[in-house]
Amino acid sequence: MRHPTEGTLRRLLDEPAGVPDPDRAHVAGCSQCLATLADSRRDADLVGAALATEGTSDVDAGWRRLTAALPTATPAARPERVRPSRSRGFRRPAAAVLAFGVVLAGAGTAAATDWLQVFRTEEVAPLSLSTSDLVALPDLSAYGDVELTGDPDVHDVPDAATAAEESGLDVPEVADLPRGVTGEPTISVGGQLSATFTYSADRAAQAAAAAGETLPPPPPGLDGSSVRLVAGPGVAQVWSSESGLPALVVGRAVAPSAYSSGVPFETVRDHLLSLPGLPDDVAAQLRSFTADGSTLPIPVPADLVTSSTADVDGAEATVLTSRDGAMAAVVWVSDGVVTAVGGSLDPDELLSVARDLG
Repeated sequence: MRHPTEGTLRRLLDEPAGVPDPDRAHVAGCSQCLATLADSRRDADLVGAALATEGTSDVDAGWRRLTAALPTATPAARPERVRPSRSRGFRRPAAAVLAFGVVLAGAGTAAATDWLQVFRTEEVAPLSLSTSDLVALPDLSAYGDVELTGDPDVHDVPDAATAAEESGLDVPEVADLPRGVTGEPTISVGGQLSATFTYSADRAAQAAAAAGETLPPPPPGLDGSSVRLVAGPGVAQVWSSESGLPALVVGRAVAPSAYSSGVPFETVRDHLLSLPGLPDDVAAQLRSFTADGSTLPIPVPADLVTSSTADVDGAEATVLTSRDGAMAAVVWVSDGVVTAVGGSLDPDELLSVARDLG
């Protein structure tokens, strides 16, 4: 008999009732699988301890504990295909992926004297990124000011009715829990957030010069113009596994919209896509997303995650699956609201949950 996948072994820790009996029997008598299971248990203990909170939903504190607990990568573990010509000032971690994916997603041609909506999320699509893409992405703050406003105030609420009242959203109702997922979920609500990027031609030129690069001249009117992204509020329901990690997560939020302070969004988009350090394949994907002005890219590390599409009640959903089979997610947009179903389940189980949401 073949060995169970790493995802199945991990599920033995999180939802043992959801693992078929033949797989259980194989693992019990297989030294190789038992050794892998022991490694997975140590990883789960590490992450669970790092993310544990004292009865609160302090996500930032949990993330700090997790990153502090994880081992530091050695030089040998770093990706080989890193562009040495890009200075450190042009590199940024995964936050830059999100910033570029969102800011460059929309498209519009009309100018206005006040904030003008130029993008409204109607669907999502995967933005495939390699590890080297992540380290080579430009830092938006090198080209202007990035200001975050709003208060996410992520907090637990006692029930779905309270979540609906505070968020203004219809809280998804899970008709039937997948095998191995039991109990009541923890329900959290978060508020609206806004991010505004204001382009500075002087700062961009200085950053480029420091990196030994030359920027294309900015189009008229771009210097000092702004693009604002607004998203949320949102609500999430989390069913925890026996290890304390999420077994099933069902989230819903008002999908992002983008606004321009007066410069056509195409002007901002095309100039940002020409910036040094933005990998050509990433720029090409982003250009393809802007054709209809309504597709929001979801950054996906291609070496860790695969993506596909599926239908969820008439909407095209993006299905993401970790290559080790341990995690999966389904994300789609309907009527300006983005919904995500994810967890340590296989994609078919998550699609079943997604299609049966009330």
